[in-house]
Amino acid sequence: MKIERPHLFLGIALVGLIMLAVPVPAFGQSCALCYTQAASAGARMIQALRSGILILIIPPTFMSVCMIFIVHHKRNQFKRSAETDESGQDW
Repeated sequence: MKIERPHLFLGIALVGLIMLAVPVPAFGQSCALCYTQAASAGARMIQALRSGILILIIPPTFMSVCMIFIVHHKRNQFKRSAETDESGQDW
């Protein structure tokens, strides 16, 4: 992959770094009620909370990875078909 616009790449990298740095102060703004409930809960409740978090994180992550794979595969398929059309072969 050849980068023809290095300024665009640098701009995207800068925006990404800013987005990673900005939410750091937000970590201190946790919900007091959630913290109190989790701290006073027993071991079973804490395990249920962890399981719930995993259930809410894993399916969207899996679907996103699958979507990226499908889009990447279709993009490569489109590029291959465009290259064969340019070579003069009519299949």
